[in-house]
Amino acid sequence: MPDSLTPACAATRAWVERFVVARDVCPFAGRELARDAIRFVEVAATSWEPALEALIDECRRLDATPAIETTLLVWRPGLEDFDDYLDFLAVAEALLVEQGYEGTYQLASFHPDYCFDGSEADDPGNFTNRSPWPMLHLLREAGLERALAHYPDPEAIPERNIEAMRRLGAEPLAAELAALRAQAADSD
Repeated sequence: MPDSLTPACAATRAWVERFVVARDVCPFAGRELARDAIRFVEVAATSWEPALEALIDECRRLDATPAIETTLLVWRPGLEDFDDYLDFLAVAEALLVEQGYEGTYQLASFHPDYCFDGSEADDPGNFTNRSPWPMLHLLREAGLERALAHYPDPEAIPERNIEAMRRLGAEPLAAELAALRAQAADSD
């Protein structure tokens, strides 16, 4: 998108390029990145009410701007604690329903300490949903459905990604996220 990026958003874009697209974690992200159809927004989440308002503002922006396929909301500062993040995610999902966006947009969740339910914290498979900062990915459901319709066996994507992360190992993946965070800190 033409807006200039904050250091955290620039590092997040680098994460999308070098991690998500390069490793084919999301087989649909490369197309949207090449089309410049991903919006990156940094939002303070130290107070939930304005952060949730920012989420709904992004829904409205997507409503008004078909050229934007998806938005990555980077919550910085705020939501560093994973349990707090999960609580915020639940409220955000409920708010989308309350605001009439169920079936129009959905949220994908990413956090530096992401841990799948029933998984050990040090399981490299968790890196499929780990990001440099707490983040919500606001997706257009219609676009997702179109992409999935042309992808063979989309149900296998999560397990394939978990196995790929396990082959790579937790240490190099953690170092990569730390380097992206450091890149943003150096630019702040």
